[in-house]
Amino acid sequence: MRLLVEQGLPGLLVVGPAGQPFAMLPASDVVRTLVPGYIQEDPVLAAVIDEPHADRLCRALAGRTLADRLPTARPFLPAAAPDRTAMELAELMARTRSPLIAIVERDAGGPGRLLGVVTAAHLLERLLQA
Repeated sequence: MRLLVEQGLPGLLVVGPAGQPFAMLPASDVVRTLVPGYIQEDPVLAAVIDEPHADRLCRALAGRTLADRLPTARPFLPAAAPDRTAMELAELMARTRSPLIAIVERDAGGPGRLLGVVTAAHLLERLLQA
C-alpha cells in the first residue's frame, strides 16, 4: 500500500519468481481492503463509522502484504505486445477497465517476458500530444 501512495501509482503489476507477469492489482482493490466486508455488503453502514473507528480499522491492516490481496486463482491480466499502437492500448484499457497494461514479449510456448507497463496517465498524455 505504501508503494501505491508514495509513487502515486494507479495499481501494481505483480510478477512471478521468473519475472513473468502474474497479476495486476488496481489501487481500487487495495482501497477495498480498508472497507470491512459488512460495509461492502451494506454501504449505508459506512455513514455510521466515525473517523477514530475508521483509523482503528486501518491500523488493523498494518503488516499486511501484497500477497494478502492477490486472488488465489490466476487472474485476468491485461497484456499487449510491444508493437501495439496507442489506440489499441486505449481500447484494451477501456474494455478491461484496467489502469495498467502489461507490455509482454511472447516467446513461442513460454509465458512471455515483461518489457514494461503502460499506465492510463501515460497513455492519455501520449494521446493528447497527437
